[in-house]
Amino acid sequence: MLTSKQRAYLRSLAAREDTILQIGKDGITENTAAAMSDALRARELVKGRVLENSLLSAREACEVLSERCRAEQVQVIGSKFVLYKRNETNPRIELPKAAKKR
Repeated sequence: MLTSKQRAYLRSLAAREDTILQIGKDGITENTAAAMSDALRARELVKGRVLENSLLSAREACEVLSERCRAEQVQVIGSKFVLYKRNETNPRIELPKAAKKR
Protein backbone atom coordinates (compact mmCIF):
# COMPACT_ATOMS: atom_id res chain seq x y z
CA MET A 1 0.00 0.00 0.00
CA LEU A 2 1.37 3.40 -0.98
CA THR A 3 1.44 6.34 1.39
CA SER A 4 0.22 9.75 0.21
CA LYS A 5 3.83 10.96 0.10
CA GLN A 6 4.90 8.03 -2.08
CA ARG A 7 1.85 8.51 -4.32
CA ALA A 8 2.71 12.21 -4.74
CA TYR A 9 6.29 11.29 -5.64
CA LEU A 10 5.08 8.79 -8.26
CA ARG A 11 2.65 11.37 -9.68
CA SER A 12 5.56 13.78 -10.16
CA LEU A 13 7.53 11.08 -12.01
CA ALA A 14 4.50 10.14 -14.13
CA ALA A 15 4.08 13.72 -15.34
CA ARG A 16 7.24 13.27 -17.44
CA GLU A 17 6.26 9.81 -18.77
CA ASP A 18 4.67 9.14 -22.14
CA THR A 19 1.33 7.35 -22.39
CA ILE A 20 2.23 3.87 -23.61
CA LEU A 21 -1.02 1.92 -23.31
CA GLN A 22 -4.35 2.82 -24.90
CA ILE A 23 -7.68 1.14 -24.24
CA GLY A 24 -10.23 1.34 -27.04
CA LYS A 25 -13.62 -0.10 -27.90
CA ASP A 26 -12.52 -3.69 -27.17
CA GLY A 27 -11.93 -2.80 -23.52
CA ILE A 28 -9.38 -4.74 -21.51
CA THR A 29 -8.46 -8.00 -23.23
CA GLU A 30 -5.93 -10.63 -22.14
CA ASN A 31 -3.43 -9.00 -24.54
CA THR A 32 -4.01 -5.58 -22.94
CA ALA A 33 -3.43 -6.98 -19.44
CA ALA A 34 -0.32 -8.86 -20.64
CA ALA A 35 1.06 -5.70 -22.28
CA MET A 36 0.48 -3.75 -19.06
CA SER A 37 2.20 -6.46 -16.99
CA ASP A 38 5.21 -6.45 -19.31
CA ALA A 39 5.41 -2.65 -19.24
CA LEU A 40 5.18 -2.60 -15.43
CA ARG A 41 7.96 -5.19 -15.19
CA ALA A 42 10.20 -3.09 -17.45
CA ARG A 43 9.34 0.42 -16.20
CA GLU A 44 7.54 0.05 -12.83
CA LEU A 45 5.48 3.19 -13.59
CA VAL A 46 3.10 3.11 -16.57
CA LYS A 47 0.69 5.72 -17.89
CA GLY A 48 -2.37 4.56 -19.82
CA ARG A 49 -5.24 6.26 -21.60
CA VAL A 50 -8.84 5.32 -22.30
CA LEU A 51 -10.00 6.38 -25.75
CA GLU A 52 -13.39 8.05 -26.30
CA ASN A 53 -14.82 4.99 -28.08
CA SER A 54 -14.20 2.76 -25.03
CA LEU A 55 -17.10 1.58 -22.89
CA LEU A 56 -14.93 1.87 -19.77
CA SER A 57 -14.12 5.00 -17.79
CA ALA A 58 -10.49 5.68 -16.91
CA ARG A 59 -11.23 4.81 -13.26
CA GLU A 60 -12.83 1.47 -14.21
CA ALA A 61 -9.93 0.59 -16.50
CA CYS A 62 -7.41 1.53 -13.80
CA GLU A 63 -9.19 -0.66 -11.23
CA VAL A 64 -9.44 -3.68 -13.54
CA LEU A 65 -5.82 -3.45 -14.69
CA SER A 66 -4.46 -2.89 -11.18
CA GLU A 67 -6.31 -6.00 -10.01
CA ARG A 68 -5.17 -8.16 -12.93
CA CYS A 69 -1.54 -6.97 -12.77
CA ARG A 70 -1.42 -6.72 -8.95
CA ALA A 71 -0.29 -3.10 -9.27
CA GLU A 72 -0.93 0.04 -7.23
CA GLN A 73 -3.24 2.74 -8.58
CA VAL A 74 -1.34 6.03 -8.52
CA GLN A 75 -3.70 8.47 -10.20
CA VAL A 76 -6.67 8.92 -12.53
CA ILE A 77 -7.16 12.26 -14.30
CA GLY A 78 -9.67 12.63 -17.11
CA SER A 79 -9.03 9.83 -19.60
CA LYS A 80 -5.54 9.00 -18.27
CA PHE A 81 -4.41 6.77 -15.44
CA VAL A 82 -1.11 5.71 -13.85
CA LEU A 83 -0.18 2.35 -12.33
CA TYR A 84 2.90 1.37 -10.29
CA LYS A 85 4.36 -2.03 -9.50
CA ARG A 86 7.76 -2.47 -7.90
CA ASN A 87 10.12 -4.79 -9.73
CA GLU A 88 11.34 -7.10 -6.96
CA THR A 89 14.46 -8.31 -8.77
CA ASN A 90 15.67 -5.02 -10.26
CA PRO A 91 13.89 -1.97 -8.75
CA ARG A 92 14.36 1.25 -10.74
CA ILE A 93 12.33 3.70 -8.64
CA GLU A 94 13.35 4.49 -5.07
CA LEU A 95 10.24 5.49 -3.11
CA PRO A 96 10.40 7.88 -0.16
CA LYS A 97 10.33 5.95 3.11
CA ALA A 98 6.99 5.64 4.90
CA ALA A 99 6.83 7.59 8.17
CA LYS A 100 6.90 5.42 11.27
CA LYS A 101 3.65 5.27 13.20
CA ARG A 102 3.78 6.35 16.83
